[in-house]
Order: sequence, then structure tokens, then C-alpha cells
Amino acid sequence: MDAVKRLKKNLQNRKLDALLVSQPDNRRYLSGFKAGDMNIAESSGALLVARRGQPLLLTDFRYQLEAEAEAVGFEVLVYKRGMLDLLKGVLSDRGIKRLAFESHYFLHRTAGKLEEMTRKIGVEPVATSGLIERLRLCKSSVEIDRIRASVLLNEQVFQEVFRELKPGMTERQVAIKIETLMREKGAAGPSFESIVAGGPNGARPHAVPGDRPLKKGEPIVIDMGLVLAGYCSDMTRTVVLGEPDAKTRKIFRLVRQAQKAGIKAVRAGVTGAEVDRAARQIIEQAGYGAQFGHGLGHGVGLAVHEGPAFSSRYKKKLRAGMVVTVEPGIYLPDWGGVRLENMVVVTEQGCEVLNTDTTFLDL
Repeated sequence: MDAVKRLKKNLQNRKLDALLVSQPDNRRYLSGFKAGDMNIAESSGALLVARRGQPLLLTDFRYQLEAEAEAVGFEVLVYKRGMLDLLKGVLSDRGIKRLAFESHYFLHRTAGKLEEMTRKIGVEPVATSGLIERLRLCKSSVEIDRIRASVLLNEQVFQEVFRELKPGMTERQVAIKIETLMREKGAAGPSFESIVAGGPNGARPHAVPGDRPLKKGEPIVIDMGLVLAGYCSDMTRTVVLGEPDAKTRKIFRLVRQAQKAGIKAVRAGVTGAEVDRAARQIIEQAGYGAQFGHGLGHGVGLAVHEGPAFSSRYKKKLRAGMVVTVEPGIYLPDWGGVRLENMVVVTEQGCEVLNTDTTFLDL
């Protein structure tokens, strides 16, 4: 409930009476309610956190038992005619006059209905974004332990699959092995669709595994992550079956040098842009700047992509407890790609690398 207390203080500072929380990861962060949304148009519920009083979880019959078991400290209210219909009475009963909502997750149609309903009862809807996400930026020691466990399990899966790799296996077969083994070892599932990209397909940073067979001597990009106890991991390794040729070694060592430079630059007080620059200049000076077109990293927690970021656009200073990926890459059309990704925790003095796997990290 510490997060709820921090949110209530934030609402008071902003002169808001309550926040309606609909984004699934934010719901879970505040309440422990695990249910996700099938899509943005089909919600499993919303939280109503007011400056005063017990927070509420509004949901329907399908999720009632889960909500009552998981949302400790929340009163669960079940709606029968839609969330807004129930919310109308709750707002009136609690005397809420300024209601904030997560505009970045509300459909335009839903926001319109909310505005229409609140206008009838004299409540002002206030569009906000990022209130909970900012609370989630710095992880607690419990969260870091859960992320670390997710990282280590992800590495175990990778190592087992890597030992079974052989020429002739298709990208799709490898991806299926990865995600099956994740679940067998206790993960809820992958944190994103696994990427297995051999040869020229590795030039696509978000390649979709297909029926192309893996070949001896080519770089194979494997980007994978899983969800354990609600927290995500994300790791990329580029491997070669057999001996890598001179070009592969050159590109690989350059990417690894950039990754090391990025990790060395991480510490509380520097900006995400500065970390990105430390790694990117290594690749640019070698003449491959145009072939590294994405940011150096992204935050990881309940979501596999969240704040902060290592990119030229992230000018905010890093703080201790942030968890971020460091993943430079070089992508050459008709040849392939090399990407290396580890996760780090920002500290006051530098960072802690959460990964222990060293497979193909140094050629």
C-alpha cells in the first residue's frame, strides 16, 4: 500500500480528489490485481483511488473472486451495467468533484462517455498521463529481487535451448522451444514474442521467426524474455553455429565494445541521452552509425517496455533503482545483424548488471 500512499499525496499536491486507474500494469502495481485486458476496448476493471478513504476496485462478475483474493486493502465493487454506471453513484457518495483519469489508456469514446456522465453530476474530469508510471520508475528492493529472478530464469531457458541448437532447425522451431521451456520452468509466459532471426533476417531488429533454417557460420539473433511473479526480463544474444568469420567477429566485437561503454556510463545523475551517446559514438566512429537506428535501452518492470529510456530524446536524469536494458546493435541488409542486451539496475555509483550469462559475449 506504500504506492497508494504516494499516489494519494500526489493527488493532494495536484488538487485532484481521485484517480481512475484503468491501465493493467498500473492496476497491478497499486493493488496486486493480476487480470489483464483482452484489448483496450475490453476492461477487466478499474481502480478508484481517492485522497481520503479506502481505495476501490471496480470489476465485473468474471473477475470478482480474483479481485477479492488479490487486491488486499481494496474494497471490491462488482458492476452489472458497466463500470461508468457504478462509478456515477460512487463519485456522488464520496463527494468527489475533480476526477483524474488515465488519458493515455482511455479510448476516445470511453473518455467522451465519462465526460458526459460526470457533467451530469457536477464532477470535473481531468485528463492525466504518467502519474503511476512515474511512481513505477524506481524499483523497490522486492521488485529488483523479482526482476533478478526473472532474468536468471530467462538465462537458464536460453542456455538449455542454445545447447540444442543445430543447423537445419528453423527459427520458428527454436522460438517454440524457448516459449515452451519458459512455461515448463515456471514462467507465466514470454514477456514478448520471442525473436529468432538467422542470417539476413537478423538485419530486422524485430524480426518474426519463420521457416528459414539456421545455417552454420551465420549470426543468429535471439531476443527473449519471460514473466515471473509479474515481472519481466529481456535479453538478447547473437550466436553462431560453428566458427564465425572475420566480418562477424569484427561486428560482434564492435557491438560488445559499445555495450560495455554504455554500461560504464550508467549511474544516478546522468541522463539517458548521455548513456546512449557513450555507446553510440563507438559504433558511429567505426562507420556504422546509420546501421544502429534504435535507442540503446528501455526500462523493464511489470511491463517489458516502460520508462526510463537510454535514447537521444531522454534528457531526464537517472535515479537509483531504475532498471534498464543496454542493447546496442548493428544491422546490415542482406547480411544480418548483431545485438547484445543485458539488464542493469542504476545505483548511485554506477550500475549492477543483472545478467550472469556470458554466452557469445566476447569473441
